[in-house]
Amino acid sequence: METNKLFQYNTLGALMAGLYDGSLTVGELLEYGDLGLGTLDSIDGELIVLDGKAYQAKGSGDKPEVVEVPDDMKVPYAAVIHHEAEVIFKQRFEMTDKELQGRIESYYDGENLFRSIKIHGTFAKMHVRMIPRSTPDEKFAEVATHQPEYRAENITGTIVGIWTPEIFHGVSVAGYHLHFISDDHTFGGHVMDYVISEGQVEVGAVDQLDQRFPVQDRQYLFAKFNAKDIRGDIDKAE
Repeated sequence: METNKLFQYNTLGALMAGLYDGSLTVGELLEYGDLGLGTLDSIDGELIVLDGKAYQAKGSGDKPEVVEVPDDMKVPYAAVIHHEAEVIFKQRFEMTDKELQGRIESYYDGENLFRSIKIHGTFAKMHVRMIPRSTPDEKFAEVATHQPEYRAENITGTIVGIWTPEIFHGVSVAGYHLHFISDDHTFGGHVMDYVISEGQVEVGAVDQLDQRFPVQDRQYLFAKFNAKDIRGDIDKAE
């Protein structure tokens, strides 16, 4: 029986501590999954992996910019999986994100396994943000306080992401970590909230976590982490 393996490079906690240098290429990342998310070198925007392609959403000015990412670009943090839907259902009427999450979670068998999430549909409202490019001297939680936010209405596209159990908070963010990209690749980012009009929801099982560390990164190897501070910063950033 083939396992559904979630590949995660580095930890969200390392980002919170200011370790922003990319050390894994996008080309190598895509060998481990066709759906996922993360960020790029120097936390330059949001990484969206959909159908085996990687995209970067970044904010500047009145609207976000979405571009396909070359294979040689590097990431400091990302999570991808070869998404295999275990549950598929149609959402035929309008729901807020919290209402839809409740419906999704009704299909979960327990609370202690990761899940991959893919939602394609039309959204009455979509609210996203993008982390701006930064340097290690500014903590992630501080950068997050001045990140650009964007809103769109009646937009068609795909939400991709990972649901993480509470016991893994710090490795990733507990609960939903979701990114969005429109079908025409003109809008996207880290999902703050949304209202779905109609669409299809896919929930994938995760049997195994493959946690890869940046073993060539001297900064990571000798960094001093404070678990309590990291958890607090994750809560602030999200």
